[in-house]
Amino acid sequence: GLRSFLKAMPVWLQQKLWQKAEISEALPGFSGPILFTEHHESHAASAFYPSPFLEAAVLTVDGVGEWTTTSFGFGQGNRLTLESELTFPHSLGLLYSAFTYYCGFRVNSGEYKLMGLAPYGEPRYVEVIRDKLLDLKPDGSFRLNLVYFDFPVGLTMTNERFNTLFGGAPRKPESPLTQREMDLARSIQVVTEEILLRISRHVHKTLGQDRLCLAGGVALNCVANGRILRESGFKEVWIQPAAGDAGGAVGAAWAVWHRYLDQDRTPPSSGDAMHGSYLGPQFAPSAIREFLEANSIPYTEYPESELPDKVADLLAQGKVIGWFQGRMEFGPRALGARSILGDPRSPRMQEVMNLKIKFRESFRPFAPSVLSEHVQDWFDLDQASPYMLLVAPVAAHRCRDLTDDERRLPILKRLQLDRSEIPAVTHVDGSARIQTVGPDGLPQYRALLEAFHARTGCPLLVNTSFNVRGEPIVATPEDALRCFQRTNLDVLVLGGCVVQKTSEMPLDKDPEWLKEFELD
Repeated sequence: GLRSFLKAMPVWLQQKLWQKAEISEALPGFSGPILFTEHHESHAASAFYPSPFLEAAVLTVDGVGEWTTTSFGFGQGNRLTLESELTFPHSLGLLYSAFTYYCGFRVNSGEYKLMGLAPYGEPRYVEVIRDKLLDLKPDGSFRLNLVYFDFPVGLTMTNERFNTLFGGAPRKPESPLTQREMDLARSIQVVTEEILLRISRHVHKTLGQDRLCLAGGVALNCVANGRILRESGFKEVWIQPAAGDAGGAVGAAWAVWHRYLDQDRTPPSSGDAMHGSYLGPQFAPSAIREFLEANSIPYTEYPESELPDKVADLLAQGKVIGWFQGRMEFGPRALGARSILGDPRSPRMQEVMNLKIKFRESFRPFAPSVLSEHVQDWFDLDQASPYMLLVAPVAAHRCRDLTDDERRLPILKRLQLDRSEIPAVTHVDGSARIQTVGPDGLPQYRALLEAFHARTGCPLLVNTSFNVRGEPIVATPEDALRCFQRTNLDVLVLGGCVVQKTSEMPLDKDPEWLKEFELD
């Protein structure tokens, strides 16, 4: 389309055509070759090469990269081959993003909101989507009916025909959510799961493998991932923790190492080659002490052996804690290095953390971190999920049935009910997005979970990313302190230093800081 062309060409003429020159200028003294991998090749490499599997099927699904939107192939040793693909504009990622846009969320960052909103709705529009928007085949391949979409030629995802089909204009961002958006979210989630199940079953049948590796932005749909694990025929599934485009950097490096340089590959004897995805910066205890003292922040420092017990006591008292330990996580999920933590047994914890700390919509669910040896006692999950990329039901014996009066309550009111023994991490459909923490996980976080379990009998914690809505996850002690001062967090733990909220540390109530980053 002309509008897309006019918007894209300046970027190409000023930057994209000169990438080799820009890279060369940024690397003075480097004289080696500059190599470029294809987009889905990078996704596939990021999924297979760091995985714990010697051989596996590989599936990548996203919006679009070059022309590819979906691909599958096979990895063995240091070899990786992509065998089949779907191409633009027929894209599951863009179909999902179209509904993200239509429901009033930001494309390429609000898709996880749509997934979280889905359990509040009914699948009223599933047949409309199947009949009008796509031609879906038994193997999961499909073609979109482009008369309803604007993204191939224009600057928005959908058009007036789409609006007419679903009963009105797109929801305006930040306006109240209605039952229509909830039903749309549920419907596109159902269709997305059906397409992914058809594709994964086709890949399983075609390649005859028992193990599957996933990457691409759609692989962050952890509800669909859970169904792939349970229903596709694959016995094991491994998902790149930075499944979106950030993980392309990892994949490009692995692809060059194994495919271009022909280096051997031996999977780790335990865990995977992402090492828990703790790949970011860390700060020495002396640097943290110096930072706090330079800013006149009172703190108490505890030895490593005493810290878990102290923090577990605070959590058991209902305190919400900003937790900053070790190397920062790589990828979109907080995994116990830059996390906000709470007691999952509290029925008020979800509302408090959403509205008073994260400053985000009250419907948004929180995830549990659970000691790996206890996961099957609390959830219907029989595989490790170290990267919080699988959703599974809360175990039936941990849940309770709602009364008829409770079922008639507005759905957001039902969030405040004791739906299970761990209501703060139990979504309205009885599911949870799970992070398992094994013996080879982050030592400080593992020790905290063990201490909380010893005190309460509950081997779980609420774990959400250490940031507020719209902001990146905190990376430095300065970021963490700023977030602590601006929110209703009760306690900040920086390494071994514990900072309590006091009257001398008032909240930053100026709303202007919330406008620093664009909301998703």
